[in-house]
Amino acid sequence: MSSTQEEQQKQDGRHQEVGHKSLLQSDALYQYVLETSVYPREPEPLKELRELTAKHPWNVMTTSADEGQFLSMLLKLINAKNTMEIGVYTGYSLLATALAIPEDGKILAMDINRTNYELGLPVIQKAGVAHKIDFREGPALPVLDQMIEDGTYYGKFDFIFVDADKDNYLNYHKRLIDLVKVGGIIGYDNTLWNGSVVAPPDAPLRKYIRFYRDFVLELNKALAVDPRIEICQLPVGDGITLCRRIS
Repeated sequence: MSSTQEEQQKQDGRHQEVGHKSLLQSDALYQYVLETSVYPREPEPLKELRELTAKHPWNVMTTSADEGQFLSMLLKLINAKNTMEIGVYTGYSLLATALAIPEDGKILAMDINRTNYELGLPVIQKAGVAHKIDFREGPALPVLDQMIEDGTYYGKFDFIFVDADKDNYLNYHKRLIDLVKVGGIIGYDNTLWNGSVVAPPDAPLRKYIRFYRDFVLELNKALAVDPRIEICQLPVGDGITLCRRIS
């Protein structure tokens, strides 16, 4: 086997193992970050939920531990109290948020699958933060439309995290920009989409990666020119773009 083929095999293995949650050059470097800075500080409830989720067949959907740590720090830095999460899965990022916000903080959490949420719910309850969560099962867009129509939710939210159907990210943004306060932050997850945003058209991509790539590219272009926000795109997890509302 040639050195080129060996290197390609290593790269293929990297992407299969942790590539969906790390854009670093090597597994060893990502593992160093986890073992040095993330896992030693990971609260026990988050560790329990992470290990439980790892056994689920859709575990690729979960928020990575390093991103969870980042979100926790961010929420504390901006003193977030009223938050929203679109896309919950088993609740790793939801639990990270609930642990980070004050005792009287609130999270409006929406997901189309209550079954997945209920997998993690016992851990959330044991952590003593379930009272902070208002979980709604079903599509988020009708809920957002109702909130806008109601008129009392404008600028109510300090922080909003979106990790859901990529084909609706722009539809979410059109609504969320009115619901987050000026100075508040919207975080869009997966904005580097497994690195596929720079892949050539004929690159061998997983079917779901290829299907949603154009929606992610469209979102990234739109956020880059939106005058209502300041943005920062970070290679944490699968890429997260923070949007700070300025007007």
